[in-house]
Amino acid sequence: MVPRGADTPADPEVRRSVDTGRELASWGAVTISPPAPQHTRPAAGRFAPSPSGDLHVGNLRTAVLAWLFAVTTGRRFLLRVEDLDRVRPGAEERQLADLAALGLEWAEPVLHQSGRRATYDAAIDSLTDAGLTYPCFCTRREMLEAASAPHPEPDDIATAGRAARPPADGAYPGTCRALSAAEVDARRAAGRPSATRLRAAVHRWTVRDEFAGSYTGAVDDVVLRRNDGIAAYNLAVVVDDAAQGVEEVVRGSDLADSTPRQLWLARALGLPELAYAHVPLVLGPDGARLAKRHGDVTLREVGADAALAWMALSLGLRGAGPRAWLAEFDPARLPTADTVFTPRTVDSSG
Repeated sequence: MVPRGADTPADPEVRRSVDTGRELASWGAVTISPPAPQHTRPAAGRFAPSPSGDLHVGNLRTAVLAWLFAVTTGRRFLLRVEDLDRVRPGAEERQLADLAALGLEWAEPVLHQSGRRATYDAAIDSLTDAGLTYPCFCTRREMLEAASAPHPEPDDIATAGRAARPPADGAYPGTCRALSAAEVDARRAAGRPSATRLRAAVHRWTVRDEFAGSYTGAVDDVVLRRNDGIAAYNLAVVVDDAAQGVEEVVRGSDLADSTPRQLWLARALGLPELAYAHVPLVLGPDGARLAKRHGDVTLREVGADAALAWMALSLGLRGAGPRAWLAEFDPARLPTADTVFTPRTVDSSG
């Protein structure tokens, strides 16, 4: 556990020239703006579900933790509906009702990503103007084939030029990064749709995580806008966190790998650098991340009171619900291991 306010150890590869307040990108000598000053509005924490179905008790426990982190540090607690795709009718209403049933309160209004396309387009345009984007015509099959092909060693990359980027696990290998204008025109003339990718200037970035500690992870050329014209998750979440004044993001540890990419993207956009706390997951009996396939896992089946009793037990808290937990809540005392959920554990916690 990292004490609140602890400094992040510098990563010499990616934290170049921070003391000067400016950072030069290694690809094309593009100047990256330093982080913007902190927001003057009250700082916030948030929970941002996608309305693709009902929230299970693992999602709900993370929401409760995000609320506790925010309220105990004097931050507002916000909700954002990430509804750019995969929207199931009625899901948002049920999700908000479930959060309220657990005793959570949030500042209105709830932000909907579906109404913010112009904002996302403006952010992408600013990156394009800075030389930090490029069109990508790769299909899923082509990306899988590229990821499985041999890649140059670091020494080879230094001599091969800026087009070559060694992919991290699951990262985009940069296939379209060095396409010439003629090659781009030929693909467009052939009717191939293109996504817009970030031209990342670093390979790695260091994250200061309040819960998991500092770690360094991969930064690749993430998609900013899909080939159907919709803003991609990584772009939308970074823009929205800044717009809402979010200072700390509390979310499941399964999203930790995306954080270095998002932090560097925020830096490229000149946005404030956020704090993060990636909390342990709730697993099913098979050891996989909890999901509807595990059976009775939502408030439809479990019930709010039983779910809260189980959360208290799993988090080592006493009392009937989030308000009662505020007085003794201390992130340093939270369990650090993932928790297994079964209907039997609910029965034993009641």
